[in-house]
This record gives sequence, C-alpha cells and structure tokens, in this order.
Amino acid sequence: MTTPSPSNPWSGAKAILFDLDGVLTPTADVHEEAWQHLFDGYLSSIGSTEGYRGSDYFEHIDGKPRFDGVRDFLASRGITLPEGGLGDMPSLETVHGLGNRKNKVFNDIIANDGVTPYPGSVRFIAEAQSRGLILAVVSSSRNAPAVLKAAGLERHFPIVVDGQVANAKGLPGKPDPATYLYAAEQLGLPANTCIVVEDAVSGVQAGAGADFHSVIGVNRGAGAQTLLDAGASYVVDDLAELL
Repeated sequence: MTTPSPSNPWSGAKAILFDLDGVLTPTADVHEEAWQHLFDGYLSSIGSTEGYRGSDYFEHIDGKPRFDGVRDFLASRGITLPEGGLGDMPSLETVHGLGNRKNKVFNDIIANDGVTPYPGSVRFIAEAQSRGLILAVVSSSRNAPAVLKAAGLERHFPIVVDGQVANAKGLPGKPDPATYLYAAEQLGLPANTCIVVEDAVSGVQAGAGADFHSVIGVNRGAGAQTLLDAGASYVVDDLAELL
C-alpha cells in the first residue's frame, strides 16, 4: 500500500463514484497512446521543434474533457486554433477537429484490442456491492458507456455521468466537482455519503472540491504524493489493497 488507509474505508458510505479510465479499466493507457498519436502527427505537420512528451499527458490532459485537453495542450505550446464545432471532421485543424481525431484513434484501438478491467477493481466492485453500496461512474470521456460494455462492467452501474451527459446538462468538467455532485444527486444521496475514486489529478481535485465522504486516489502513474497534494484522502496502487 502506498499510504496508510482506514481499516474500514466503507464506514459511513452508501455509494462509490468511480472514474473509469485508469480506475476500472486500463483505458487510460489507450487514451495516452491516442493523445500521443494525435499530437505527434499534428506538431510534425506544423513543423514544431518541440514534440509531445510523456509528461504532457499528466500535466495538461489527464482526466479532463477531451476538448479541454486539446486546448490546454495547445496552450502549453503557445498554439491557438479555431474552436470549430462538435461535428467537425477529424481532418480539420480546429479544437473540435483535433479532439474528434483523437477519439477516432481511441475507438480504433478499443475495437481492435478490446478492454480488460483491472482484476483488483473487479474484486473491489464485488465487495462494495456485497456491502450494499450503490455504484456509479463519473467520467470525462464521451466513450464511457462503450468502454463499460466492452469490459463487461455495465450491469454494475445504474448511473453513468460521462462527457455526453455533462455537455447535455451544462456541467463543467473536472477539476470542478459538478459531475460528481450530479451523480450523487441522481443516486438520491448526499455527497458526504459518497466515496470518490480517482487516478487523475483533476479528478482528485474534483472530489476534494466538495463535501464527499472521502477521495481514494489510485496511483497509475500520476504519483502518490501528487494525488495526496491534490486532495486525496489516501492513495493505493490497486483497489485490491483495500480488501
């Protein structure tokens, strides 16, 4: 275990609100691969001498809504593009065009390789349900329902608040806590009875930004101390450590 955690992390909780990519499924790695593919190609096409670095994912993109990730990465390179619209073709050099290009790469990888959930997370889900806790997914990704179905996990989550729901309801993305608060509202529960589980700094900040029961940080590469500094109650390397 990375940092000490309560002997009974379930005490007082009625629900668990999970991020998806990097918490339940290793699709954070697929997202990272898709982002690198996108920006390697884009930066090369404009003759940039400053290429995409692995650290860029955690510093500018991880956990954010897709188009925010595009904007923030481009801003880090001093690049401004037209916004465009949600339906922009992936070939267009707009914020939405690049975001849709990344999404196409992501979906192609998922279609070819499938999705296998983390075994420790599957065990954690089973334990939570055996204790009568209600589960929900809160993800910035617009692909969350498809990923849950591909991983065989959709039956466990009566509520999924993803990027499409956030857009339809006008909810700001992480690090704002709005999507997590909306999920608690949909479950009919006060925030202080809901545990938030996150692997991204922006997601931990979202959980820490409201009166939730606790925020479990899962260290999949962001760094344990970084997640603690962002507001995690405690950090583990795998959810099975809490069983």
